[in-house]
Amino acid sequence: MALTTVNAYLTFDGTAADAIALYERALGAKVTFLQRFREIPGAQFEGADADRVMHATLSLGSGTVMVSDTMPGMGTLTTGTAMNVAVQYDSTDEVDVQFAALAEGGRVTMPLENTFWGARFGTLVDRYGVNWMFNAELPK
Repeated sequence: MALTTVNAYLTFDGTAADAIALYERALGAKVTFLQRFREIPGAQFEGADADRVMHATLSLGSGTVMVSDTMPGMGTLTTGTAMNVAVQYDSTDEVDVQFAALAEGGRVTMPLENTFWGARFGTLVDRYGVNWMFNAELPK
């Protein structure tokens, strides 16, 4: 069987639901599946732990991003820099607005600008520590 798809999988420490809401608002993501820890058969989680996201699948354009919180009681998650979510646009119609929305509360690491490869490109770290790369093809 050949590899057919690569999905980004984002892990949070109790803020997955908030991140999902941001991605819905800023990028138009659609939740296609969401399960909380309380829904695990035989689960014994209570309070905020029960409401943590066990697994979610988001549709972003033609791509998929998967999201979860860490297992309750697992400890603090350390965010890193080796993971990026790359979003590709076929035009520049939405990129500026969505880039700005996702940058709210985060940090722009490279402002959106037209590049030598024929795209409008920029990078940011959102308020949850996730690295994003935006690439929108410029009109030819």
